[in-house]
Amino acid sequence: MKRFLLLLNFIIIFVLGYFALKPAFFEKEVMSGAPPYGASESEIPDLDPLNWFANWKRPEGPPRVGLQIGHLENAGVPDELDNLLGNTGATGGGKSEAEVNASIAEETKKILEARGIVVDVLPTTVPPSYIADAFIAIHADGNENRNINGYKVAGPWRDWSNKSSKLASILDETYPASTSMPKDDNISNNMRGYYAFSWWRYRLSIHPMTPGVIVETGFLTSPIDQAILIGNPQISAKGIADGVIRFLQEEGLVE
Repeated sequence: MKRFLLLLNFIIIFVLGYFALKPAFFEKEVMSGAPPYGASESEIPDLDPLNWFANWKRPEGPPRVGLQIGHLENAGVPDELDNLLGNTGATGGGKSEAEVNASIAEETKKILEARGIVVDVLPTTVPPSYIADAFIAIHADGNENRNINGYKVAGPWRDWSNKSSKLASILDETYPASTSMPKDDNISNNMRGYYAFSWWRYRLSIHPMTPGVIVETGFLTSPIDQAILIGNPQISAKGIADGVIRFLQEEGLVE
């Protein structure tokens, strides 16, 4: 009997200890639409953009925008991006993140092309030193807490084009105006150090003079955001397209 009571006490203490320590040591990592291994600001080379790109000129031609479908064709990335393998992004509402991102990108493309803008829809692998008047990496976020919702926008740690922060600021106005989503201020290192911004590290990234941002269009794990991301992606697309068009207008590239 004594052995039984000792064993029972041990089990009770173990169970209570497990649940007491679980929040600190055993919780799963929060899902995120941005791929892992984002570059930190300290890794960026210390260059003077005014000297480094003094003779750079925008290529002639109509305005061009790159819309990247986050996580699309992720399994087929080349060797230099092999740290992205296995990162398939968030899931929710019976959809993968790549599916949701693709729907939003295609709807955004329709709106932009109607304004005479050339649009490149890109997968995970970006063309070498990709040049455009704007680059938008479209992603969706995720969290184990289904009550968390909202969007966020981020540009690179340092912006040699000196235009990415302007593009992000405009999208911070147009995207919630279209979607009525709250802004999530939890900008991660993986967003600021997004691999497609890291031209000094990867050949397959945007050109340093291409203004670029990553947009987490909402939480795919949130029933509230799912209603837009899955149920009506045109709303998200309008928020992105309106921002891009306004940005290009202020750059004198679109009337």
